Amino acid sequence: MAAKTISPLEAQRMVANGAVLVDVRQPHEIEREKIEGAIAAPLSTLKPADLEAARGRPAIFFCHSGARTRMLAGQLEAKASGICEPYLLGGGIVAWRRAGLPTLAAPRPPGLLARLFGK
Repeated sequence: MAAKTISPLEAQRMVANGAVLVDVRQPHEIEREKIEGAIAAPLSTLKPADLEAARGRPAIFFCHSGARTRMLAGQLEAKASGICEPYLLGGGIVAWRRAGLPTLAAPRPPGLLARLFGK
């Protein structure tokens, strides 16, 4: 089955009904902003075993803007095969945030002027 692309609101509804969010971004991206409860499974190291928490459930894969998950949908589907039903979050975490859904963001470092002049 080809992974269907869904909206953030569809994803939120599915998560409320037992689906799992899978964040495929790199660790430094996840440190900056994440969706609470999402499984961190960076694409660069993703193995089928990383998806065990989603076994038998829908898994909604997301990246920053949706481009990586869309481009590598075939790989994600292959790794999810027999484990979970894959979906792609259209627009990634950016669309999730723009839809007004919550994220956890790390504090932003002070800007250059504040670092140089303490303002």
